[in-house]
Amino acid sequence: MAGSAIIDNPLALRAKPRLSFWQIWNMSFGFLGIQFGFALQNGNMSRIFETMGAKEDELAFLWLAAPTTGLIIQPIIGYLSDRTWSPRWGRRRPFFLVGAICASLALLVMPHVSALWMAAGMLWIMDSSINISMEPFRALVGDMLPSNQRTAGFGFQTFFIGIGAVVGSLLPYIFTKWLHFNNIAPAGQISPSLKYAFYTGGVIYFLAVLWTVIRTREYPPENLAEFEAEKARTAGFWHGVKESFAGISDMPRTMRQLAVVQFFSWLALFSLWIYATPAITSHIYHTSDTTSKLYNEGADWVNVCFSVYNGVSALAALALPVIARATSRRVTHLLCLTAGGLGLISIYFIQNPQFLLVSMLGVGVAWASILSIPYAMLAGALPANKMGYYMGVFNFFIVLPQMVAGVTLGFFTKHVFGGEPVLTLVLGGCSMILSGLLTLRVHDADDIRLPNNMTPAENLSYDALMSDINPKV
Repeated sequence: MAGSAIIDNPLALRAKPRLSFWQIWNMSFGFLGIQFGFALQNGNMSRIFETMGAKEDELAFLWLAAPTTGLIIQPIIGYLSDRTWSPRWGRRRPFFLVGAICASLALLVMPHVSALWMAAGMLWIMDSSINISMEPFRALVGDMLPSNQRTAGFGFQTFFIGIGAVVGSLLPYIFTKWLHFNNIAPAGQISPSLKYAFYTGGVIYFLAVLWTVIRTREYPPENLAEFEAEKARTAGFWHGVKESFAGISDMPRTMRQLAVVQFFSWLALFSLWIYATPAITSHIYHTSDTTSKLYNEGADWVNVCFSVYNGVSALAALALPVIARATSRRVTHLLCLTAGGLGLISIYFIQNPQFLLVSMLGVGVAWASILSIPYAMLAGALPANKMGYYMGVFNFFIVLPQMVAGVTLGFFTKHVFGGEPVLTLVLGGCSMILSGLLTLRVHDADDIRLPNNMTPAENLSYDALMSDINPKV
């Protein structure tokens, strides 16, 4: 099959071959669809909650259901995918497909919610399903690519995340401005433009993930007999639960250090996703009336802003390997997160909505780095037979800051910031800069600038590494 990573010899795992541009393209393409789901969720759930009657200080709490479930599901999904093998479907691809089916259905149902509790419940289902697809994609890079291609591999994923998020974020604006669907609806109802944006996202999500499922072939276990014996010894759902949570205390040093970095960077991101709509509509458009034309113009502009930062991230992702080579992955992450933090803080000083696009440039650079650099550093510190499991455990440190955000940001917004959600974005900017500084503490033994840390099979030239971001067949 053209463009597929077909490896029939199990011994290939001992010295993984370099994959071509199109092979990495195909194995990453599913992220295009996944990000359609995340873009619609992140850009519009607070808008939907407010439409269903939620108050500003309640928004963060309403986002809690999804991360609480993710805290349990993600390490178990990783654990199970490590112990899955089918000659026809591989190891990670069954989870891609199941997650895509559930998430696509949730995107189709979301526009029909009619109460606040229904919206929160559908967010729970949608977020959990998206993560079932997403986390095995992270592990797939570690499975398939040699060490010196992993930064490029995660960069490809970030590129597709950026492209998917640009279009996904713009969908409500496209249906309103270009296709002339109404973006205003009676109180308690979702507008036609937003409905059709979710319908479109659901279809694209499924088709993009299906492309990766069909066009990618995974490596079989290195020793199939040993794999089956280990799977039988550790079989069972509850054993997976026990192992998933017990493994937190056994995390590699690099993973423990990255966990703190992840916590503060994702806390900043959640402050943006939860409070961007109320902050921009109240601080710049000076309205909180969800049935007004001005509010919905502001909410649509939030989606435009999100599309800009995601577009910037798609381009920045291609530059990250170059910057990492010139400095290091740690310094690259510090620079990117600082740019993102300053971008969030700058929103407080803006009154013209057009200038928000400048703020989004910094956020986009940070987003590109968050989606690739920590995973590139982590993959080199993990044992191959537990790649999916540890990637799932690593998701704890995305989920935990969301839970902290859900518990604390509403209190800060109402009681500390006097009901001004824009100040919550400033707090997020400070958290992102702190995260960048903490990156300097991370032990990155697998840094691409340090070829002495590679095995002889992996110790290839940097020129060969960089050729992966240029098209070739």
